Amino acid sequence: MTTALYSGSFDPATFGHLDVVRRAARLFDRLVIAVGAHHSKSAVFTPEERVEMLRALVAPIAAETGRTIEVATFDGLVVDAARAAGAGAIVRGLRSVTDFDYEVQMGGMNGAMAPEIDVVYLAAAADVRHIASSLVRQIAALGGPVEAFVPALVAERLVDRYRTPR
Repeated sequence: MTTALYSGSFDPATFGHLDVVRRAARLFDRLVIAVGAHHSKSAVFTPEERVEMLRALVAPIAAETGRTIEVATFDGLVVDAARAAGAGAIVRGLRSVTDFDYEVQMGGMNGAMAPEIDVVYLAAAADVRHIASSLVRQIAALGGPVEAFVPALVAERLVDRYRTPR
């Protein structure tokens, strides 16, 4: 069984993230989505909320592909999370040249720490390449429509979150 780990903040999960999940699920028997729970970062959703939403969002993808997709949190190094999951690969999505430069540098660092774990880069599909969680958060915070960028479940939670003071 081949296992890969796909890490990120997923704050919030977007159609771009789900595109990477769908394609990675076709490549690997088991995909572990690792939600970063770094306490130094300010997030819109708690790690538990992000895990809950992702589990609901990826269940249809798991059923469609016949693959195992798990969602968990991590708060350390990605390579340590990959090792703990038994992953032989780390999946990273690329939207732009800027992403590429950053991800290749990060992949090199991860490769130096864990040479037994490969990094697999998946270029974002053209129809989701422009979507960034940070921009979705900005639009939602300003009361704009986010339905074109995130699934309905996430859009509803964003509206509720920004309507309710934290």
